[in-house]
Amino acid sequence: MDLRDLRYFETIAELQHLGRASARLHRTQPALTSSVRRLEADCGAALFERSGRGIRLTEAGKVLLKWAQRMRFDVEDAKRELQSIGAGLSGHVRIGIVPTAAQFLLPAVARQLLREAPDVTLRTVVGLIDSLKPQLRAGELDLMVGTESAAEDGWVSNALAEDMIVVAASARHPVFRSAMTLRNLADHSWALQPPGAPTRDWLDHAFDRQGLPRPRVQVETTMLLMLPTLIVQTGLLSFISRHHLEGRARIPGLKEVPVKGAAMRRRLVVTYRANSFLSPAARRLLQLFEQSAAPPVVAE
Repeated sequence: MDLRDLRYFETIAELQHLGRASARLHRTQPALTSSVRRLEADCGAALFERSGRGIRLTEAGKVLLKWAQRMRFDVEDAKRELQSIGAGLSGHVRIGIVPTAAQFLLPAVARQLLREAPDVTLRTVVGLIDSLKPQLRAGELDLMVGTESAAEDGWVSNALAEDMIVVAASARHPVFRSAMTLRNLADHSWALQPPGAPTRDWLDHAFDRQGLPRPRVQVETTMLLMLPTLIVQTGLLSFISRHHLEGRARIPGLKEVPVKGAAMRRRLVVTYRANSFLSPAARRLLQLFEQSAAPPVVAE
């Protein structure tokens, strides 16, 4: 099999449309059709079938896609490993990271890495875990720092720290003048992430379990780093990391609303693809993250 045909095949499989693949790859549709036919001849099976206005993988196509990705990773890793010989702590490291870890874990780790290896370049992608996983899976990231989720074959995850997500508000908020119960929280407006975000879903279900109406959301945003400052300036409640309320990172005027049953515990982990090549710089970054791991928080 030709590696170029396999690369074209991956793109066609991703887009599920020959025309869009042609535009991305800057190849004509007949050229891509010929490429697919060569692969089908090698495999002895059809790789695509029609689906509406597009195409989709057959069972044979799904098997080939798995191996095509693995072969591409091997070729790319071989190139990177060869380039790293004699280079020491240099080169380019690609890391995906969730907002909380980007704000509270990454700065000290990156500072130490750049102190040891001033020639290293870092590309950071800040996002939610669901947007980072496909990039790690596709080989677009070397490391991912995010919230712990179900184990995946071919990935290695190491624990870094535990994080508590708590209800918070401006210290002047009227919620502090009444009994702080989940029922009373339902009387106030909130600033939260959209449904589907893990912390939002957890909070909604906490109200569901008590038979209470879900939080009344007045501001909905995916910009997590905006929430602490926003709720200090407004009369809104929110659900944010306790890191914003403690130590040197504490935001003045922000206060935790201590409500039983409204604190979510989550664990932050660093993840990479098993058996993939990590440059010396990427391995050092991995070590620095693991060394920064804080002791677990005390159970509430």
